[in-house]
Amino acid sequence: MMATSPIRILLVEDDELFRLGLVTRLSQEPGLQITGEAEDGEMAITLVKQQVFDVVILDIGLPSMGGVETCRQIKQNQPHLPVLILTSHQQSTLIHRLIEAQAQGYCLKGIGAETLVLAIRSLVAGATWWDAISSQTIQTAFQPVTKQSTHPDTDIFLTKREQEILALIAGGKSNQEIANTLYIAPGTVRVHVHAILHKLDVRDRTQAAILAIQKGLICEEIMLPKD
Repeated sequence: MMATSPIRILLVEDDELFRLGLVTRLSQEPGLQITGEAEDGEMAITLVKQQVFDVVILDIGLPSMGGVETCRQIKQNQPHLPVLILTSHQQSTLIHRLIEAQAQGYCLKGIGAETLVLAIRSLVAGATWWDAISSQTIQTAFQPVTKQSTHPDTDIFLTKREQEILALIAGGKSNQEIANTLYIAPGTVRVHVHAILHKLDVRDRTQAAILAIQKGLICEEIMLPKD
């Protein structure tokens, strides 16, 4: 069996000590590799043009160009390269600007290493990752595709793919059956399932299915996939 290629990460952070600590911690994680480092936006854009990355971890408080514009230009150069924002700022106006710049994820500095690793893997698998505050902002800015609009008490935001997988979980499907149904790899399903459990703040698939039904997080039409 061929070994899985490591996830190639570009880390954009102007705080040298924080960047060093992050490199040290992420380098200990199997399957993750920091293959590029930049301390400002200009350097990050240059690296994106020169090297191949699977994900960008981007700080907002960068000198000169700034993180939002850096994100925008990275996406202009590499539209399919996911960008995960890792910052200490959480203003709603900033989140709106990041959405417009096409960032796919948003985490606050100080989160647990396991959560950050899960966010990275989720983005690489094609999902998004937003914390509770940014999720509420997104729901306000965009009409959600789930029944969440009829449940204003919930702040859970799931991507379309996560909704599909959650519906199949609620239908009793295994990871392999979900992979076969959606034509994706079982490993990708596992990453999505982990992300769903984290977002719903539940321990297992059964709790996720119950919560999904209670809060109307999945549409009835995708509960039973058509053959």
